[in-house]
Amino acid sequence: MDQVRQFTVGPDDAGARLDRWFKRHLPQIGFATISRWARTGQIRVDGKRAAPEDRLAAGQTVRVPPGEHYSADSHVKAGAAGKAPRPQPPLSAAQIAAVDAMVLHRDRAAIVLNKPPGLATQGGSGTHEHVDGLLDGLTPPGDLKAPRPRLVHRLDKDTSGALLIAATPGSAAFFAKRFASRSAQKIYWALVVGVPGIEEGLVDLPLAKQPGTGGEKMMVDETAHGAPARTRYRVIDRAGNRAAWVELQPFTGRTHQLRVHMAAIGHPIVGDGKYGGAEAFLSGSISRKLHLHARRLRIDHPDGTPLDVTAPLPEHFTASLAQLGFDLGDGDALAATLVVDRPQPSREGEKAAAKAHAKQYRKERRGERRTRVSGERGGAGERGLAERGGKAGLRAGKAVGKAVGKAGARPSGEMGTKKGAKMGGAKPFSGKTGAKPGTKPRATPRKPPFAGPRASQTSGQTGTKTPR
Repeated sequence: MDQVRQFTVGPDDAGARLDRWFKRHLPQIGFATISRWARTGQIRVDGKRAAPEDRLAAGQTVRVPPGEHYSADSHVKAGAAGKAPRPQPPLSAAQIAAVDAMVLHRDRAAIVLNKPPGLATQGGSGTHEHVDGLLDGLTPPGDLKAPRPRLVHRLDKDTSGALLIAATPGSAAFFAKRFASRSAQKIYWALVVGVPGIEEGLVDLPLAKQPGTGGEKMMVDETAHGAPARTRYRVIDRAGNRAAWVELQPFTGRTHQLRVHMAAIGHPIVGDGKYGGAEAFLSGSISRKLHLHARRLRIDHPDGTPLDVTAPLPEHFTASLAQLGFDLGDGDALAATLVVDRPQPSREGEKAAAKAHAKQYRKERRGERRTRVSGERGGAGERGLAERGGKAGLRAGKAVGKAVGKAGARPSGEMGTKKGAKMGGAKPFSGKTGAKPGTKPRATPRKPPFAGPRASQTSGQTGTKTPR
């Protein structure tokens, strides 16, 4: 195509990155091409340059430059602008009828299927028939602009029951967040070998991939490599000690979680030879198929009302319940009450929380240290002022003492200095210490204003005592 094209962002694409918008609507255009167009200004959003990581809003106009690539809803082979996805073969009338027969609920945002046992959710090595390959049969016939439904979660190949399909890209993002936050509630029914000694309990055993199985088998791993996994169970009814009908509610979504947990407590699910071995099969006419069924799914809906769907049992499960004498009404009555789990943080979440706590603690301690240091500095300043004041006072006292000592620290009857003699009214003395013993003083001097010995004691200097 040689013309510039304009696309209007729909409500389902609100908040999506620009490169994700291209992947949804123009998947044949590679990321390298998108980056080059954005770098050279050929991609515009509402007339402005845009980067691949920019978020879009509903109603905005995306300008796509011309190139040899097909339009958003055509299926023509791509040219130089990008690599075309592998074309899906058209579905037969029987396949379309089969996927239509699975539909339990359908609205503008969600489709709930009742997946039969033996049908894989996604394709893989040697798997050609799967739910993902049948989703084209759920699009309205003749509506080329309708988005292709997409998977939100998965069920094991041999597990039957409720499977949620998102009808639009926006609802897919909405439901994916609900599953990631574990707000979606799922109830499973299972037949197990034997009867648990505790009728209601919680299995909390971490799981990891079993080495040497190529990731096809899980095991309990209580080391640091195990991922947290929790399953609540309660016994609905029992057939003597032979088997029990249990309700299972996973609080985490690990691969084969329910099957591994039930086998770990000694009660493998009937028909699960992978984890229960030969003991997982009951004698008699009980089917050898896996007896695990996703009975109920409850999840928030984009329109604000919860989506709550119950999936009928497959034929082999219904027949086994009847042969063991169980009543379906007992299970539905018990399933009316859902248990809400408090999501426990993952190991990464716990590390992040610990780091945040340590950072906050250091911040608080740093504030305390600053307060303490400033207080110590203030106290040191006050002590310094006091010490400096004390030293100044001491120096002043010493000066006064020196003056006093010089003035009067001599015997009161005999003037010891010329200054003392002047103060006493006598003639200047030659500086000798007092008169000779036995001689009469020439004049009676006046008593000095300060006693010599007291002044000398105050000043810390040594003075002579006044003879009596």
